[in-house]
Amino acid sequence: MSSIKPSRQRKMLYNAPLHKKRKWISSHLEENLLLKYDKRAVPVIKGDTVKVMRGSFRGHEDKIAKVNVKKRYLEIEGITMSKADGNKIAKPIHPSNVMITKLNLTDKWRRNKLERGLSEETKKEIEKEAEAQIKEAEEIKKQEELEKERAELEAEGEVEEAPIEEKEEKPVKKEEPKEKKAPAKKPEVKKEEKPKPKTTTKKPAAKKSPAKKKTPAKKATPAKKKEVK
Repeated sequence: MSSIKPSRQRKMLYNAPLHKKRKWISSHLEENLLLKYDKRAVPVIKGDTVKVMRGSFRGHEDKIAKVNVKKRYLEIEGITMSKADGNKIAKPIHPSNVMITKLNLTDKWRRNKLERGLSEETKKEIEKEAEAQIKEAEEIKKQEELEKERAELEAEGEVEEAPIEEKEEKPVKKEEPKEKKAPAKKPEVKKEEKPKPKTTTKKPAAKKSPAKKKTPAKKATPAKKKEVK
């Protein structure tokens, strides 16, 4: 910077083009990486593993979730702050408060830049590490796609059933046709008849006939004696 005045320095940082701002978002490398790549600091990208060195989250180590080039800050996984309404959002952290512990080597252009001036052995190590990271990224991407598909199916109400394993069909021997037997008749079950309620009908009382007067029995007449001649 040509000017010593802080006001002009801040103005230059604020109005700088994005290609310059991108280079300024850089962090220090850990000691083992510093010896390996022979560099003190590297521009930070999404996917780098980072350790917080200052602030309330000091000692926290995780991957970078987002790099905001315009405002020049980072968003790290697991570091959040709560708003007045209770919602949680990612807390912005300045790249100068962070140290890189593991680099993301999936980008070809970044690898070529890091490999400049290094020995062939270190270049081979970088390429092997890059291949392993690319495979991990592909697996994670596949899992995310499957989870999205399942979520869509669950929203529609159609859950995929587990595939049924096909069993080997054994050859079935053909049996000779047997004579058909007449189906046995089932014994008829008689339904129990409920006893009907008895209806009593009163007969009209018979009229008494008038009593007949008894006639006196006739007296037996004595038999006449036969005359003897």
